[in-house]
Amino acid sequence: MTMRNRSWISYAVIALVLAGLFFFAYYKPRMTQLSELKKQRTKVEDEVRKLRVKKQQMDRIEQELASLTLTLKDLEEIIPKQKEISDIMTRFQQLAYDTNLNITKFTQRPESFKDFYSEWPLLLDVTGSYHHLGDFFDQLSRFPRLFTIERFSIKALARQTDLTTLSSSFTAKTYLFLDEERIREIQSKAQSKRGGTSVKSQPPPTNKRGQAGAA
Repeated sequence: MTMRNRSWISYAVIALVLAGLFFFAYYKPRMTQLSELKKQRTKVEDEVRKLRVKKQQMDRIEQELASLTLTLKDLEEIIPKQKEISDIMTRFQQLAYDTNLNITKFTQRPESFKDFYSEWPLLLDVTGSYHHLGDFFDQLSRFPRLFTIERFSIKALARQTDLTTLSSSFTAKTYLFLDEERIREIQSKAQSKRGGTSVKSQPPPTNKRGQAGAA
């Protein structure tokens, strides 16, 4: 082997050693670091993807919540939670005025409680004409609040005028939603009434001398 060949072999060995040192000292750690960074990036991308899905779900939930809130508001106009007797009385008086009826009697009756709502009957006596009474019921059916008419009666007046020919009596029943607090309150009162009912004890029987007889 010539001197020149030996030199090339020496250079090759040195190059291999340097390459090995570069690989183990720089390249391999960098590749490990890049692999870790890639895992972190993949994890972050997965988290971002999940958050985007959750955001879409939240946006959909918020839209559904807004829609349900509007629906609930509409339902509370039809069947509210409060009696609002002054508002109802004002509405009936205005409706009677608009249809040329005269309310001669307006009586509240106690509520009748059901599972999740209560029925609240209002007794009315009115005077007017057939046409005006029909207008009254027609406009009452267009109220946002729900009313049903029961126990309807009608009779002609002995003394009539052009605008007043009859009298009518009926029950306008409206409805109220019962929230959980109101339901618990009603149940508590019912239990108190049942628990407060007691049977009076009877005195022991007495003999002719007024002494208590033996059991």
